[in-house]
Amino acid sequence: MLYFLDDDALISPDNFIRCGSGMHNPVIAAVGGPSITPDSDSWLQKLFGSALASSFGSGAVHNRYRQHGEPRLTTDKELILCNLAVRRSVFIDLGGFNESLYPNEENEFLERVASAGYSVLHDPCMYVSRSQRKTLKAFIRQMFSYGRGRAQQSLMTSSYSMTSFIPLFFVAYLALCLMCLKFMLLLLPLVVYLTLAFASSLWEYRRTKASFSLLLLGIFPLMHVVNGLGLFYGLITGRPKPIHDDAIRIRRIKSFTEWL
Repeated sequence: MLYFLDDDALISPDNFIRCGSGMHNPVIAAVGGPSITPDSDSWLQKLFGSALASSFGSGAVHNRYRQHGEPRLTTDKELILCNLAVRRSVFIDLGGFNESLYPNEENEFLERVASAGYSVLHDPCMYVSRSQRKTLKAFIRQMFSYGRGRAQQSLMTSSYSMTSFIPLFFVAYLALCLMCLKFMLLLLPLVVYLTLAFASSLWEYRRTKASFSLLLLGIFPLMHVVNGLGLFYGLITGRPKPIHDDAIRIRRIKSFTEWL
């Protein structure tokens, strides 16, 4: 088994047991869980974490950032590379990650896993704690790269998810509104969107009692627009250039202190 983590991810004590238990079924090729914003993060980082964990903010991928439900068969939309265990034999047989794609390299790989007839599992209790971006600029860069990576993944696999491209449609709609300001009825969907953004912000405030949650009313449109621009950029720049190296390198760490 290979367990992928980011260098700033703090694992839950029983993660190895949980992912090992999930892989007792030979059909399961990968097991993962959410990346949770730690309590030690600043209020701004917690704001970004709330946006990512919100269904309005992140749509189908929001369970990557919150603990919800029971262990379940899933798709790449609920799995994230900073907390992902993969069956070693499957990883090698399928050629590992496509290193020319970043981010979304795990999503492209998990699509190949599904195409090979394997299943993947999401376990909400198999979580890691990982801090969010520290500045608004870094968060904007993150949202843009997520959009670019999703677009390039779609170009590589010829698999297009309409829900993943909703931010791009939103950006196109806003551009249309700017060009046709005198058509007031055209603004009706924007009013509905802002109403939903306000309701989602208010819901998060009532849930957490954190006053900064009300700032989600501004964060939601920002992340959607930036993600949409990233999608557009990824589409117009095309597929990433391939890396001409088919070797898969797995280095065994001699000790835990070496890893540190």
